[in-house]
Amino acid sequence: MSAHVLITEPIIKSVIDDLRADFTVDVGQRGEFNTEEQLVEVIGKYDALLPMLSNPVTKKVIEAGDNLKIIANHAVGYNNIDLDAAKKAGIKVANTPDVLTEATADFTMGLLLSVARKIGPAQNYLRDGNFDGWEPLGFLGKELNGQTLGIFGMGRIGTAVARRARAFGLEIRYHNRNKVSAGLHDELDATYVSSLQELAEKSDFLSLHCPLTEETHHAINKKIINSMPDNAILINTSRGPVIDEAELAKALHEGCIAGAGIDVFEEEPAVHPKLMSAPNCVITPHIASATHQSRKAIGRLAANAIRGVLEEKPDAAISNLLPL
Repeated sequence: MSAHVLITEPIIKSVIDDLRADFTVDVGQRGEFNTEEQLVEVIGKYDALLPMLSNPVTKKVIEAGDNLKIIANHAVGYNNIDLDAAKKAGIKVANTPDVLTEATADFTMGLLLSVARKIGPAQNYLRDGNFDGWEPLGFLGKELNGQTLGIFGMGRIGTAVARRARAFGLEIRYHNRNKVSAGLHDELDATYVSSLQELAEKSDFLSLHCPLTEETHHAINKKIINSMPDNAILINTSRGPVIDEAELAKALHEGCIAGAGIDVFEEEPAVHPKLMSAPNCVITPHIASATHQSRKAIGRLAANAIRGVLEEKPDAAISNLLPL
């Protein structure tokens, strides 16, 4: 009898077909497994689970997974998985690092440009029939050249954003747990800043690329937002709870900062209602990695980890297993 794999919702078809060549694969419907109870009910018959960030793989789910050998998250993040419970149960956990770096960096620059140049409001103005010709004071935005980009989290994605930003003439400052290598420091001509508050104070644009941890939860709070210049723009393609969404919405409505580009949300998929109506705020539905190339690579990396574990390959041969 072949091993059973549960993919919690549809992903790229070729990835599913590849797994079905050797395993019995069930694919859920979107939202079908977004609660602990839904997963607990079915997980007992599966040898492998390929979940999304929206699926809570809790201690109860893991304890109900009598046959479960691997959880391969369809994401770089994995805070939806109880890692301690997985380790205790001897279940492998994998994520999908590296493969969405370029897509997310591209999208970050797209958000930044859209907010800086007021592309969203300008498009709405045109579509609403208000455009009556060129005007010298219409939708004046910010140029990037000569401005400062602050990057909070200089990992793979933050670094990729910095490389793109340099091409636009932006000066790079960053705050990270550790300084980047001397070679990268020189390549980016980047300046290390010792605190997030100082980074916020000295940045025309502040882009978030940190992981979600206890330390980074609501890292962008009232104090940090109030530290930003009133012409500053905040961009978030990392994780929603890094920002106190209510405080950001308040700051935008009161004109404390100039704008924001937000792709991830604190209570996703819900969005704070005042953020929905905030001026010069571009909001997108968690699509920073939404390219054909990226989503296919994410699926294949997760699937390869599942195949490796179910075929009992040594851990060293599976590059994306987390070190539990």
